Amino acid sequence: MALSLGWKAHRNHCGLLLQALRSSGLLLFPCGQCPWRGAGSFLDPEIKAFLEENTEVTSSGSLTPEIQLRLLTPRCKFWWERADLWPHSDPYWAIYWPGGQALSRYLLDNPDVVRGKSVLDLGSGCGATAIAAKMSGASRILANDIDPIAGMAITLNCELNRLNPFPILIQNILNLEQDKWDLVVLGDMFYDEDLADSLHQWLKKCFWTYRTRVLIGDPGRPQFSGHSIQHHLHKVVEYSLLEPTRQENSGLTTSTVWDFQP
Repeated sequence: MALSLGWKAHRNHCGLLLQALRSSGLLLFPCGQCPWRGAGSFLDPEIKAFLEENTEVTSSGSLTPEIQLRLLTPRCKFWWERADLWPHSDPYWAIYWPGGQALSRYLLDNPDVVRGKSVLDLGSGCGATAIAAKMSGASRILANDIDPIAGMAITLNCELNRLNPFPILIQNILNLEQDKWDLVVLGDMFYDEDLADSLHQWLKKCFWTYRTRVLIGDPGRPQFSGHSIQHHLHKVVEYSLLEPTRQENSGLTTSTVWDFQP
């Protein structure tokens, strides 16, 4: 089974990612920013070489042509290989998911939403939404993902876009004491009922403790559309997805940014 059909199926059925959510992690770049040209010096050379060899730099086919990303594409070897041949954890970070695309497009088009503010990108993946926040003038950014390889990919993607790499937390942040953020953004995270319930409770606490604004990007997955969080959402904007994204996501045609207002 090709990787494009194998590991991607787990995104909808939770599997390995939920197991990883229970693991501990680490903070990359805890001392803050460093010059973008030096970002590669913080990466394991072998992992860096592997990512550069097995991903493609692209800015096409998404809602944000301004942002270059290292992704798995049909021109990459592992797009077609069996999923079990991929030597690391499932590369969810290597697809630019439609919820993240919508969030990133919205932040680029509306920089006042993040300019001068602190932003947490929860489940950052490839880091595109955090990068969009940085491009739009956010004063403080934390990208959070449970996969250390995602953290390295985010760093490479910052380098591609000539940005100072921001701090990256590789840990299940839902298990940590909450910090104060002006804005929390999360895309494509409501793909499993249990995780959706945990996110809902965590986001409510974040809102009521710090009055944090929460923006959610989702293309209309049933786990999100049928969840009780729908009672607390206000639609901000809906985007039509480009054809390559539609093909990669079982024909989903739009992606929406929602404002969470419990």
